[in-house]
Amino acid sequence: MRLLVQGRGLWQVAAMLTLPNLLTLSRIFTVPLLVALLWPAEVGARWTTGYALAFALYCLMGITDYFDGYLARAQGAVSRLGIFLDPIADKIMVGAVILMLAATRDIAGIHIAAAMIILLREIAVSGLREFLAGLQVSVPVSRLAKWKTAFQLIALGALILAGAVPHFPFVQLTGIATLWAAAILTLITGWDYLRVGIKHMD
Repeated sequence: MRLLVQGRGLWQVAAMLTLPNLLTLSRIFTVPLLVALLWPAEVGARWTTGYALAFALYCLMGITDYFDGYLARAQGAVSRLGIFLDPIADKIMVGAVILMLAATRDIAGIHIAAAMIILLREIAVSGLREFLAGLQVSVPVSRLAKWKTAFQLIALGALILAGAVPHFPFVQLTGIATLWAAAILTLITGWDYLRVGIKHMD
């Protein structure tokens, strides 16, 4: 009987390891490598090769983010594990990149405020979603929230690329401009989520 239970447990684990879920897990496990590529800049070494490799890795992670959702829907393999892991993978990646870019001073001065708005919103919305899930209340992702995510990904990608091509200052300016655009949309969409949550907090 014990062997049967163990076998069933292994089968359940294997069943959860679908290609979409493996792609999502790969994003999580790749974050330390992304941080390592940016780390020399944190101690003052302007290693453009590291930034270039980090940008390539960041783009690859973005591609897997698209394909894990696409494959899950196309194959009818949307799972609870995937629904759980996908937003976590996104938030880990965004949080790690923001912290590293702040440490390397690629995001500095007043622009830290925009980065903090994004980071704090990610934490707050995660907590709010968990609270509402306990009440069996779902909060659909709005079109504006998708725009926020797009600006956010472009901003962080541009700021990483700027370290690889310091002789093209417009790349850094593009990253900072889209970072602020993402921060503004973050405030708007964050308020929308909070307004829904307040209705269930009586």
